[in-house]
Amino acid sequence: MPNSNISTEAGLDSNAEALAQITPETVPTAAMPDEEKPRSTRRSSIVHLLRLVAPYRLRWIGAIIALLITAGITLSLGQGVRMVIDEGFVAGSVSQLRQGVYLLLTLSVFMAIGTFVRFYLVSWLGERVSADIRSAVFNNVVGLSPGYFDDNRSGEIMSRLTTDTTLLQTIVGSSFSLALRSSISTVGALIILLITNLKLTLIIIGCVPLILLPILIFGRRVRTLSKSSQDSIASVGTYAGEIIQHIKTVQSYTREDYEKSAFGKEVDSAFAIAKRRILQRAILMAAVILLVFGSLSGMLWIGGNDVLEGSMTAGDLGAFVFYALLVAVGVATMSEVYGDLQRAVGATDRLVDLMTAEATICAPFKPPGTNPTESRPAVSTSELPAQIEFKGVSFNYPSRPDQKALDDLSIDIEEGKIIALVGPSGAGKSTIFELLQRFYDPQSGGIYLGGTDIRDLTPSDLRQQLGVVSQHPALFSADVAHNIRYGKPDASDEEVRTAARAAYADEFIETLPEGYGSYLGEQGVRLSGGQKQRIAIARAILKNPRLLLLDEATSALDTHSEQQVQLALDKLMENRTTLIIAHRLSTTLHADQIIVMDEGKAVARGTHQQLLKDSELYARLAAVQFREEEEQEG
Repeated sequence: MPNSNISTEAGLDSNAEALAQITPETVPTAAMPDEEKPRSTRRSSIVHLLRLVAPYRLRWIGAIIALLITAGITLSLGQGVRMVIDEGFVAGSVSQLRQGVYLLLTLSVFMAIGTFVRFYLVSWLGERVSADIRSAVFNNVVGLSPGYFDDNRSGEIMSRLTTDTTLLQTIVGSSFSLALRSSISTVGALIILLITNLKLTLIIIGCVPLILLPILIFGRRVRTLSKSSQDSIASVGTYAGEIIQHIKTVQSYTREDYEKSAFGKEVDSAFAIAKRRILQRAILMAAVILLVFGSLSGMLWIGGNDVLEGSMTAGDLGAFVFYALLVAVGVATMSEVYGDLQRAVGATDRLVDLMTAEATICAPFKPPGTNPTESRPAVSTSELPAQIEFKGVSFNYPSRPDQKALDDLSIDIEEGKIIALVGPSGAGKSTIFELLQRFYDPQSGGIYLGGTDIRDLTPSDLRQQLGVVSQHPALFSADVAHNIRYGKPDASDEEVRTAARAAYADEFIETLPEGYGSYLGEQGVRLSGGQKQRIAIARAILKNPRLLLLDEATSALDTHSEQQVQLALDKLMENRTTLIIAHRLSTTLHADQIIVMDEGKAVARGTHQQLLKDSELYARLAAVQFREEEEQEG
């Protein structure tokens, strides 16, 4: 058996090299029906799968050797059957019968050992390759630009990570081995049959095309329906995930019955497709079994007459029946596995598509579609001043190509200043944050940090300089310490506590059941809104960014929580360049400058008092909001 201490990291590195050879041109379009895909494209999916298996070639070799041994022993069993019948039963010799039985038992022991080795190795390979594929897909997906997820549902991607990889695990760890074993046994049995009795063998061979005919006819239908079935299962998972994620909204609007009915329709739709696929496979298997055993029955009739006429011994007939059954079982197994292999092609197509999807936001030394030798050198962010400038920036979201989110925007933000962005909904305020973090690149114009185009910076270096606190902070279901330490994974426990104290979060954290080790639940569901905000602020404090992006972190809080969060924010903004999206204009009173946004443009800039005089839009927004605040206080 090959050495079991094969390094997982080595396997993943080898797989990374294999994946690097997969070009977008070789990846089938997931939406393209199977019948429209070129044969070479479908074959390439299996080639990609074999590339992922390649790093574990020693185990494959061990499994194939074990498979060959067990196949050889299986073929030898027929001779044992012949010996037991001819030299034991027919000759009436107890000693010959004993020897024949001993031979069968010995062969059975060796076949059991070989089967154990083969099963263990191929099952290990199935699990290992499945894990490698999941890692490869996740590692690529997590680096893709947010724009990719505008067009691809997260629930469907998760389904690919689970459903499709599980299917490939079955193929690699079981079906492929069965197909190979059946092929060897079938070929070997046919050779022995030819040697044993040419006439009966020709009968068997003549029936093979009849057996293969339904495989070819129904196999194509099974393949098409299998892809549809996998897609429908992905849709079911996506729908369920979305409803569970928004369960409070569903229940608050008392839409439980509607969602039950809607989900039931999704499930029934998936079941209807699966039922058609099952019907086609059932017809395929039934046709193969009928043709196989019909052929065996005809062969037994002719062979039985030969035994009665004395032209063939009973042992030869028994061995012939044994080998014929091997052929029949082999063909039946291959017809069964054929459907699984067709499903594997579709699953591999989708997974390879995810593994080879290219990020549109790349490091400057490797921009998409250009020669790396002609690209710009990366610039370090450590020495750049924390100054931001937008020059003639125009941007459309990929999902809304005809609607400008920013239109020829030009603004500059000096180092150490606090700038507030105000304006009606859809004015482009959040888009500025998205572009500053380089989740997207503008279609025209440029964004500069310290006078350097941010496209000349590696995205990771750029984002290390930014700290973001949003209105609805993203928290993970892990413990408190993990959430605070997320921006600085190597921070000590004392640094985490210091950041929490600076964010006025330490007091409530200590009251949690396990303190900093308390798990927060999905999206921090166990915390209040103000507590979530302070955890997010502690995370930003610990990261110690040079530029701070605040998406009105206090707008959804009660008065007491707002005061505590505002104190934490005041500490966080000290000596940092800060950009604030202000939903409450009261927040703008502390800003050095206010930029008024409307329809993707900066229409005014100044202090609160200046804008009340010079900007009609700002004055109108201020009048409406301050009146609402007075009504709430009253």
